[in-house]
Amino acid sequence: LIEASDFFTDAFWTAKIGGGVKELQPKQRVSLLNSQMMEFRRRYGLKFDQKSELLITRNGKGDVMGCCGIEVDKIPEKSLDGRVLKSAPLMSNVAVGRRFRRKGIAEEMVYRAEELARKEWGYDEVYLYVEKRNGPALRLYRKLGYKRLWEDATANTLMPMESGGMKQVPTTLVCMRKQLNRGIFGRLLPF
Repeated sequence: LIEASDFFTDAFWTAKIGGGVKELQPKQRVSLLNSQMMEFRRRYGLKFDQKSELLITRNGKGDVMGCCGIEVDKIPEKSLDGRVLKSAPLMSNVAVGRRFRRKGIAEEMVYRAEELARKEWGYDEVYLYVEKRNGPALRLYRKLGYKRLWEDATANTLMPMESGGMKQVPTTLVCMRKQLNRGIFGRLLPF
């Protein structure tokens, strides 16, 4: 999880869509790396009573190119603080390293996570949250067949600041869902 946290800190937090900084200052990087490690341990550490995986994609040299997490979690009905709709697979922490982007890696990781949820865990749907301002991610998920369920305009996200600090800023979170058991055309037709 240390290597994945290190990768994710650079791939996700540096030049975050919607603001942030082009390069993290050492203090920011250490703070984010520690937070990311704690989150990954909480979500994907050894847990025998919960289904969760952190998928990592490497190139032939062993470099981490991308990561994608999936875990069975409580899915709210209409907003993050709303009534729980159900427990189901929730995909998160999808990130691709800068030099590996636009090569289909994110798409392949999403398919791997969906396959795990369907074939190994027996679920027929996957959920995810994405910030509304993250246009590239929204386009990818729509292309792959995810449908918008709800938006939560009261959410917050952490943003690295030029001053070297970190700040909680408002964001709109979009919850999306995909039905998995749709036969051969389910992967091709996103409706």
